[in-house]
Amino acid sequence: MRVAVTGANGLLGGAAVAWLVGRHDVLAIGRGASRLPPGAFRWADADLGDGRSVEVALRDFRAEAVLHAGAMTDVDGCERQPEAAWRVNVGGTEQVARACRALRARLVAVSTDYVFDGAAGPYGEDDLPNPRGAYARSKRCGEEAAFLLAPGCAVARVAVVYSGRPGAKTTFATQVVEKLSRGEPVKAFSDQIVSPTLAESGAAMTLELLLETDFHGVLHTAGATALDRVDFARRVAARFALEGEIIPVHTADVKLLAPRPLRAGLRVERAAALLREQPLAIDAALDRFHAQWLGRVSA
Repeated sequence: MRVAVTGANGLLGGAAVAWLVGRHDVLAIGRGASRLPPGAFRWADADLGDGRSVEVALRDFRAEAVLHAGAMTDVDGCERQPEAAWRVNVGGTEQVARACRALRARLVAVSTDYVFDGAAGPYGEDDLPNPRGAYARSKRCGEEAAFLLAPGCAVARVAVVYSGRPGAKTTFATQVVEKLSRGEPVKAFSDQIVSPTLAESGAAMTLELLLETDFHGVLHTAGATALDRVDFARRVAARFALEGEIIPVHTADVKLLAPRPLRAGLRVERAAALLREQPLAIDAALDRFHAQWLGRVSA
């Protein structure tokens, strides 16, 4: 099958490309040069924010299935540049959805727990979104663009994605490992409840959703454990046998440009019932993260 992945230089997109290689004919789409290890896939340098190039790449490839994992994810950057956030997160999804509709291709668009306001999480798929801030609003509008322009598509929401594979970008989880390894303290929000998602697990779930089901609507494909960031940091430290200071801080005490949902997190019972690839509980996810990190260090 001809399968395309947008955001292929990102955490979830890159993990999806790695899973697909050798199984399908793969088009990896990202902005600029590929940062992925060499493999049996085609690369398209295309910009979700330019209104055209991603759609052209998908049409030229004649995609049969598309995992749309690309987005502008810098939350404070989106607040500084709301027009750019709209162009990428809404306009980019329009490009992808138009192409999928024209090609009659299956579409799964990746979204975020930020579509909720964080007043009463963890949230299920039937809970009412109430996004706050430019990133959250643009991602929520992107969900609706996908549903409107590519009927029969699915939206897969994830949260706090991280990975230890070589070349993966820095995340909160990797910062915990790196800082504690250097003897530096780690600050973590004690009042933010999140559902950390190992990229490779999230990719496996969304690809199963894309390629092996005809599910349409919203599905939460995050990690199975909702916890605050202090607890998350402590669990990372314990799994890596790292000692050091983890300092709890309150979100309101830190100058952040964009609002953050506090009691967020995603409920994943629906995904657990639907998918063979199960959402990972935090300890199982950190076992895999630790194994990835050992491979990264020895590479």
